[in-house]
Formats: sequence, structure tokens, C-alpha cells
Amino acid sequence: MNPSWAEDNLKTIRTLMERSAIYRRALAPITIWAGTMGVAAAAIGLLVQLDTLRLFSLFWLGTAAVVVAGAFFIARQQAVRDREAFWSPPTRRVAAALWPLLLAGALVGAIPIVAVGGEAPPAFDSLTVIIWMLFYGGALHAAGFFMPRGIKLFGLFFMACACALLYVFFAGRILERMNAHWLMGFFFGALHLAYGSYLYLTEKKNPAA
Repeated sequence: MNPSWAEDNLKTIRTLMERSAIYRRALAPITIWAGTMGVAAAAIGLLVQLDTLRLFSLFWLGTAAVVVAGAFFIARQQAVRDREAFWSPPTRRVAAALWPLLLAGALVGAIPIVAVGGEAPPAFDSLTVIIWMLFYGGALHAAGFFMPRGIKLFGLFFMACACALLYVFFAGRILERMNAHWLMGFFFGALHLAYGSYLYLTEKKNPAA
């Protein structure tokens, strides 16, 4: 093992641990932003009746792109405000943990846009949401090794809910009667608002959480 390589990795891990509270402060506005966009997008999808699978995927992938752009802007603004480098080695580690599963989810979401023709199977949009939840939860859990432990738990919660919904999908027919926009609005909207509000309200009381 190269001593220099090991030293650099130990330094990066130490920096990540020292910045746990900083990441936590950044997560509050980012999670609230994501939750707000999720709730708003679900309301628009229901009102406009974006019910076809292709429109559903296009709409929510576009929403995800807006959320990622907003999160990037928020994180960069905080780095500028704190006079820190934005694309630092610790940030690159977090990004490296997130992007494979997030990209996989985006590619799965793009399948109905480019490959599905005619009538989609019943509740196929709900199945797409479940797959997104699995990938997203896995991405959060992976990033949680470099961030506050609450992110790992949040990711595990998403994965557990996705597995439960997957069982319901195949064991029953409940999801056939549920609009997928409601699922997106609850899991990617309301839950993020709740978690972001918790981070914001408890930041000073429990900065190591």
C-alpha cells in the first residue's frame, strides 16, 4: 500500500467527519427545497392529469433535474458564504457515492420515454416509482457513510418502503387504484419536507445527529 495514498485517504475521512455538522446545515435547505418541489410537482401532475406513462416519466425526470440544479446552487452558495472550496475532495467522495444509483434510476425512468409503445401494463407508473425509491434510498445510504448518520437511516427507510410497496404490487392490486403522482408527492415531497424541517429545527440542539 502506498503510504501517501493511505495518508490522503485518512485525511479525507477526517475532514468528512469534521464537516458532518456543515453537511447537516446544507442538508436542511436542500431537503426542504426537494420536498417543496416534490409536493408542487405532484399537485401539478394531478391537476393537469399527466396520466400516460411517457408523460409521467418526462415530467418527473424534468422535476428531478430542477431539484438537482437547485441543490447544486444551494450547496455552492453555502460554500461561498463559508469561504470554502465547493468541489473539495470530501464533496467528490459524496458525489461519487451518489451518482451511480441516481444515474441508474434516471436511466430506468427514461425507458418508458424511448421504449414503451402502446398501452403500458396496469400500475406500471407506480412500479417505476418503487424502482426510483429503491435506487434513491441506496444512493442516500451510500452517501451516508460520508455524511451525518441520519441520511443512512433515511435511505434505509426509502428502501424498506419500496420493498413493502413491491410486495403489495405483486401480492395485491391496490397500486392499480392509486395515482402514482400521490406516491411521488408523499415520498419525494412530504417526507423530504418533514426531514428537512427536522434538520432545521434540531440543528443547534443536536448538531452531531
